[in-house]
Amino acid sequence: MKLFVDYLNKIKFHILLMLFPTILTGIIFLLYQLPLEPVLYIALLWLLTGLGAYAVGFHNYRKKIHNLQMITAAPDISLSRLEAPSDEADTLQQEIMHSLNHMRMDAETAKQKTLEEMTDYYTMWAHQIKTPIFALRLLLQENPSENKDALAELFKIEQYVEMVLGYLRTEDMSSDLKLSRCNLDTIIRRQIHKYAGIFVSKKLSLTYKGISESVLTDEKWLGFVIGQILSNALKYTRAGGIHIYLKDVNGSHQNSDNLSDTVISSTSTATDTATSITLIIEDTGIGIREEDLPRIFEKGYTGVNGRENNRATGIGLYLSQKIMNRLGHRIYITSEEGTGTKVFLEFSRKDLMMY
Repeated sequence: MKLFVDYLNKIKFHILLMLFPTILTGIIFLLYQLPLEPVLYIALLWLLTGLGAYAVGFHNYRKKIHNLQMITAAPDISLSRLEAPSDEADTLQQEIMHSLNHMRMDAETAKQKTLEEMTDYYTMWAHQIKTPIFALRLLLQENPSENKDALAELFKIEQYVEMVLGYLRTEDMSSDLKLSRCNLDTIIRRQIHKYAGIFVSKKLSLTYKGISESVLTDEKWLGFVIGQILSNALKYTRAGGIHIYLKDVNGSHQNSDNLSDTVISSTSTATDTATSITLIIEDTGIGIREEDLPRIFEKGYTGVNGRENNRATGIGLYLSQKIMNRLGHRIYITSEEGTGTKVFLEFSRKDLMMY
């Protein structure tokens, strides 16, 4: 309907020009006191001719609008579907459109080339810097008791380098994805072992009971996400600890024991009828302010607590959400300032049927 109204506005002057000779003819017939019947015939003839012409015009107008809408959505595909120009104005319009499209494609190609060169450079840099980091770690481990603080800082450097690599690789994850059915417990324990030193140094507890669920995912990328969440929890937890568990179908969590009692065992009571399984990583840290929660997944956003403590980069959660979306999973967070934070990693059971 809107399209039809737009067309009427477009041709309103043409309609007036069509009505003018009809009215003028009627006035002349009346002045000469001619019968009314010829006037009606002439008016009807003009009306039918005009309606036919405008119907054809509206059909062409609607088709043109449809083509332009397709071009807006997919210019690379739809420009070739344009009809041959009907006049010089259409010819110039199409030439401008093709010229702008070529400029756009050239700009995108240049941007992609620059991005690839930058990615190659920083990837090479990240791999090269691992050599001196590894050498420094070997030197510090010769006397770990005296170099305890230095080793902790070196670990942070390693994590930042890993984050750089993760950031670069997420720009084009498709070539690096390897989906398979992975044991969730194995991925979690690997990340726990990685951060074990920080748990000990900060005297934080870890409560985790092994789980037997498997998920269709990429083991490396999901491990990266869980590692980022554990890293954030350790940054902002000064007392208490971290609790890792599965959410059951009733919305509560499975029973869990202390890590020292459960490193050997691996059990789960999750119900197979659930539509999804959800892993929860809960901490007793400083929490997130309510006004910051809607923006925590934004690139570069650190929030008030992150700025005050000068610890946040604003990249970890951004990358985590991006990776989870690519893997077909879901991540969301609930938090209360001063109480702690819960991070939910949701995996669809429907996806587990895919191979």
